[in-house]
Amino acid sequence: MNKIIAHRSILLAATLALAACQLPDNKPSAAAPQITEDMLRERAQNDLAAGVKLYEAGDYDGAVKSLTSSLDHGLLSKQDQSRARKYLAFSHCVSGREPQCRAEFRKAFEIYPDFALTPAEDGHPIWGPVYRDVRTQLIAEREAAVKKPLIPLGKAEQMLSEGLQKYDAAEFAPAEKALEGSLKEGLKDKADQVKAMKFLSFTYCLQNKYKECRAEFIKIYDVDPDFDLSPAEAGHPSWTHTFAAAKVQAQKALKDKEAKAKGAATAPAAVPAKP
Repeated sequence: MNKIIAHRSILLAATLALAACQLPDNKPSAAAPQITEDMLRERAQNDLAAGVKLYEAGDYDGAVKSLTSSLDHGLLSKQDQSRARKYLAFSHCVSGREPQCRAEFRKAFEIYPDFALTPAEDGHPIWGPVYRDVRTQLIAEREAAVKKPLIPLGKAEQMLSEGLQKYDAAEFAPAEKALEGSLKEGLKDKADQVKAMKFLSFTYCLQNKYKECRAEFIKIYDVDPDFDLSPAEAGHPSWTHTFAAAKVQAQKALKDKEAKAKGAATAPAAVPAKP
């Protein structure tokens, strides 16, 4: 009898142990780490340093990949951006890709007007001539622009210019007011309309007005159905998720509209009733 009781006790203990193993783990799952702008900035600096080292080691394709990654979120200083562009130009030129080399030198000048190669770099037989040609071309373009007569801006265009200046100065509330005003006044150029709405969306998101930010992003697609942000803009932590959701919603609305229009066009004409 004692053996039976002992055997049952062992079975009961085993059953309870098995049930305990099958109980759901009620411990809260660890929250995903939040990616901050400081983390992205540090990553960009690391990618820049790694790209320069890869270039110096002769791994030009690896250098291009790392240097391009350093520029993705637009968080490097203008001087560091021009430095990344310089090594991208070097990597392309020594790899026989002169058009890409030329384009990177031009971007370096446009980003950082004081950009210049050292005398040793300037004298390099492969990229030196390309660099000097790009510099000469840009100087000629700037001189021509100075001589070109200025066309006075309309009120809407003036407000757009003011809004962009306020945005660059991180004065988001005044930027919002000026950009909204430019759209109400009626910007004539389609590209200006898109630019005003894009930066207005940015100002909304930077002020935590996510509902308005999303709505403004969606409006852009009514003007330009092919609109998209650059990789650097799309990856900004303040609006990356808001823009992604707005893009999906706007593109779905456009597809539904096209399908509806197509269905109306292919529908058979109604047969008039006989008198």
